[in-house]
Amino acid sequence: MTENANHDQSELWNGRSGSAWVDNRAALDQMFVPLARFLIDRARDVAQQTPSGRLLDVGCGTGGATLALSTALGHPWRLTGADISAPMIETARTRAAHARAPVEFLCADVQTHVFAQAPFDLIVSRLGVMFFDDPIAAFANLRASARPGAALHTLVWRGPSENPFMTVAERTAAPLLCGLPPRQPGAPGQFGFADRERVAAILSSAGWGDVRLEPVQFDCTFAQADLRDYASRLGPVGLALAGLDPAKRESVVDAVVDAYAPFVAQGEVRFTSACWHLSARAPSGDV
Repeated sequence: MTENANHDQSELWNGRSGSAWVDNRAALDQMFVPLARFLIDRARDVAQQTPSGRLLDVGCGTGGATLALSTALGHPWRLTGADISAPMIETARTRAAHARAPVEFLCADVQTHVFAQAPFDLIVSRLGVMFFDDPIAAFANLRASARPGAALHTLVWRGPSENPFMTVAERTAAPLLCGLPPRQPGAPGQFGFADRERVAAILSSAGWGDVRLEPVQFDCTFAQADLRDYASRLGPVGLALAGLDPAKRESVVDAVVDAYAPFVAQGEVRFTSACWHLSARAPSGDV
């Protein structure tokens, strides 16, 4: 664990990718409502046994899921959202202030950050834990921030073959762009936790117990009106498009948007998110 941990991810999420998520937060929050609801249900299960406590949302982004969890759990629970992206955390803090929600948002790399008020009773994440350059160190740090017996509930993507919507843009753009980097299995990124056995080994090596990965899927939607911005600004294609001249860029974006046609109906974009529900528990003997 060094000060240089996750340097590439820090640059990415404090640069164009972070800005793109901020600008598209409404569409992304709508898209992932079913995932947030799933985590809310898990949190409520924990709250039945622990009526008050502290929750950490890892990779909280612009705070949509964190604020929904706060509303669901109420004031007996104190919530903290953490993300490496300063632009997203700034947006999350603004949203919390407007909602008068008692949520703390930290701009921090949870792989190395020492949480001053640990331990947490529950740690959750909606698609935010696949980006560590040393995932064992990251989950060991999270375990150190958890009270004995604390629960971990996260959602991570399964593989790209099970999530065809998520690869439409790059499959379409690859023949039209020079040097679009291929995804590397197991590398930090969207599908970094697709391998079930590898992820279970990471959590066990980091000291977590009762590690489980269960397949879940969610029917997701967002407005067709938001599709062009989504297709042209997010993911590896969004980064590649930023360097093109305007005419070439619009030509590629047109082709990519057209390729989403099988997922569009009645003014909505509809697709299935295939995820792992990754759960674990901090050993009861930890201090």
